[in-house]
Amino acid sequence: MKRPNIVLITSDQQHWNTIGAFNSELSTPNLDRLVREGTTFERAYCPNPTCTPTRASIITGMYPSQHGAWTLGTKLLEDRVTVGDLLREQNYRTALIGKAHFQPISSTEKYPSLEGRDKLHDFEFWKSFTGPYYGFERAEMVRNHANEWLVGQHYALWMEEKGCGNWRDYFTPPIGTMDEKQQFHWPIPEEYHYNTFIADRTNQLMEEYNRSGDSFFMWASFPDPHPPYLAPEPWADMYDPDKLTIPGVTPGEHEANPPHFRMTQEGNPDFTAYKETGHGIHGYHSHTYMTEEDHKKAVAVYYGMVSFTDKYIGSILDKLDELGIADNTIVVFTTDHGHFFGQHGLQAKGGFHYEDLIRVPFIVRYPNKVPSGVVSGSMQSLVDLAPTFLHFADLPVPGAMTGVNQADVWLDPQLAARDHIICEFRHEPSTIHQKTYVNDRYKITVYFNQTYGELFDLQEDPDEVRNVWDDERYGQLKTELLMKYIWAELGKEPMPMPRISHA
Repeated sequence: MKRPNIVLITSDQQHWNTIGAFNSELSTPNLDRLVREGTTFERAYCPNPTCTPTRASIITGMYPSQHGAWTLGTKLLEDRVTVGDLLREQNYRTALIGKAHFQPISSTEKYPSLEGRDKLHDFEFWKSFTGPYYGFERAEMVRNHANEWLVGQHYALWMEEKGCGNWRDYFTPPIGTMDEKQQFHWPIPEEYHYNTFIADRTNQLMEEYNRSGDSFFMWASFPDPHPPYLAPEPWADMYDPDKLTIPGVTPGEHEANPPHFRMTQEGNPDFTAYKETGHGIHGYHSHTYMTEEDHKKAVAVYYGMVSFTDKYIGSILDKLDELGIADNTIVVFTTDHGHFFGQHGLQAKGGFHYEDLIRVPFIVRYPNKVPSGVVSGSMQSLVDLAPTFLHFADLPVPGAMTGVNQADVWLDPQLAARDHIICEFRHEPSTIHQKTYVNDRYKITVYFNQTYGELFDLQEDPDEVRNVWDDERYGQLKTELLMKYIWAELGKEPMPMPRISHA
């Protein structure tokens, strides 16, 4: 029998509770369809709550501390072996359409970046380059979110090919002319939006690969709903802000937290002590900058961006049906990490390992193999995707991959392949460096060279508003969890080869 196709569909920075099947405030008919036709894993997590580290983990099957792209502003070194490399060796066709972010927006002689600002707008280069890129035989990329000046690469060429000669009007300087202060409503026609680009090119390539009889690994990587909060109509006004639940801070919840949590709630906090490399540090600033009205509208537009992306996810699912290959295609939907839109008084992301940020939506569909309409509590990590994909392609999993093969769990969601999660966040070499251990009930976070930390009982305190790290009543539990965390770190060390002799 022909080996299965694998279609990975990701959004960017999507909160785990933004699927209509589980949250009646949103409309996501196509994700709801996947929920009905597949298994939803409600305890899925990212290995890092930022883009580059987690995206590199998805393709390497390794944690950020192992593959080397340890934070934003770094890159995955080109010598790393990826799931695409291994699939290509066995004649899979491999393609990435959309956001890559395996490399930074800056480039140096020692660490050149294809996604750097000096390359993004080199359109002659992008006319001739479509890969290979980190195991993807074909890569057609988008680097911007909404109207950002980072627009370029294949997406800009596609807009011109589609007749959008004035595309610069929809993006900010220096590449475009759009007012940087405009919020919420993005005047770009939907037909030229990157959601359309990603779905169109994904569908064209799937049709091409199917026509040639090839099995394929396709990653359709959507940049939304990552801020800025901008969407074209009707999506920008799809939701009434006054009819939505708007999350906020619980009074006193940060009193027992590490200092950077409390500082985010100040009007003008000084995070100088955390700055080590001189580059921006995500989340380490005041989070009180939004008016109540703007906050409510931002949530509404964020939901609109989710629904907008859902429409084009549906286009890809429909194409699989049209081609008659849905039954032999594994579809996984997830995101690279979560998002704050007011929870705990926070916005976007940073060194705050609440469930809102490190937990992700995760749905698997494989007709007649993965059960349909099931919700499972079996833990998943995005670092598990690469080894699991290799298993379904009937390929061995390299010893260097430290993610867990979840194939048996996908086929029988009552099983469990892991009893804990590790999430890493090293955003500066020493001043912002933390790791979190999560098991079925508890979550503990430790900080490099610090005596403070976090300990939450997710069963008794699911909203994570009572940090009991310093509560003497939890002293023995804290010791036990710290031991389990240490064992988990020991357990995820790679073994690139087996032991083959006594000496």
